[in-house]
Amino acid sequence: MESPKTVWGALASPRYLISSWPWRSYAYLLTSVPMGALSIVVLIGIAGLSALLSPILIGILMLTAFPLLGAGIGWIERRRAGLMLVDGVSSPHAKLPAGLTRRARLTYRRREQASMRALGYSFVLGVFLWPVSAAFAGISATVLLTTLAAPVIADGDQMGMGPWTLDTAREGLVFLVLFGPVFFAVSSYLLGLIAGAEAALARAMLGPRQEELQRNLAELRRSRLDLVDAFETERARIERHLHDGVQQRLVGLTMTLGLAELDLPEGEGRRLVVKAHAEAEAALADLRAAVRGIHPRVLVDHGLEAAVREVADRMPLPVALQFSIVARLPAPIEAAAYFVVSEALANVAKHARATKCEVSGWVDRERLVITVQDDGVGGARPGEGTGLTGLVTRLDALGGTLDVDSPPGGPTRLRMECPCQLGD
Repeated sequence: MESPKTVWGALASPRYLISSWPWRSYAYLLTSVPMGALSIVVLIGIAGLSALLSPILIGILMLTAFPLLGAGIGWIERRRAGLMLVDGVSSPHAKLPAGLTRRARLTYRRREQASMRALGYSFVLGVFLWPVSAAFAGISATVLLTTLAAPVIADGDQMGMGPWTLDTAREGLVFLVLFGPVFFAVSSYLLGLIAGAEAALARAMLGPRQEELQRNLAELRRSRLDLVDAFETERARIERHLHDGVQQRLVGLTMTLGLAELDLPEGEGRRLVVKAHAEAEAALADLRAAVRGIHPRVLVDHGLEAAVREVADRMPLPVALQFSIVARLPAPIEAAAYFVVSEALANVAKHARATKCEVSGWVDRERLVITVQDDGVGGARPGEGTGLTGLVTRLDALGGTLDVDSPPGGPTRLRMECPCQLGD
């Protein structure tokens, strides 16, 4: 059974009383007391000090710091809410733009609506919530601890528990056995409800609104696009280094060995030079294949269709191409599409036992669509050694999707969709 993520799910479980949730509720409500008291003391203190200093500029400036106080208290409260909400409360604050000074960052945070909501929650916590938490959790904890200690207390002194008077340790033990479990069960459910309500209020006031969620999603997408761009830049740098450096050295080596082979007479020395020449040519061929896989030059120079056609020409089975893409696309999108097709065709050649394959590409309502279909045995699944898992993540960063339909017996059809512009 999956563990509940909130106290509401825990309350509906028959295992609630033997789980950690009753103690989470106690901890959440009891920690509300110092946080609420601190919040109201700080708010009243700053307000009073601002009033005293209002004749001078510093008093007015202190009033503008109230949203920042709310933001700080909200930061603490979102983490404390993790006692009742396993997934916690997401931050509603926007990511600060790069290059801001400390003063500009504080000004940015002060003007956010999320900071004002956190200030409102700080007032509610300091005025209403902590007295309720102190009353219910404090009384429940006191009664529970007194009940647990009843045998010891009654053994040394007379002890009154409601309508009962306990005079001996035996009476205290009987009282503990009879009423301890009942009180623990009742108080645990009651405190769970109160703590759950307070945590729900914290999430409603301190969590992100719909527009803030959309903004955070856009920021996440932008950061992932930055990573993709950085990755593509690094791939291009490695390709240039190998193409212009290592590959040229290997070409020079093969030419030197070829000349030496022509000048040497027959014998053991010439045989070794011939062997070294063949090894150097094989290494050069492997390097060219590696460079083509890292960052194919034909993709950069001539576009996606030409690069896919080059991959298809190297396939051991016939590949039919149907492309109707006229304009060039952004480099990260072309690269993602190329590597999807390249990996798909490699899987067809290795695993599908197919006799033919078809690759199609077109633009449909500002989205690039690529399909790869073969007549093989089927049974392909993304993430099961097909090499497509990383491409799924890469497409997701671009706002694209990758679907594989491969029933046992075939055929296998892979479909990729991606916006034609970055950030769509």
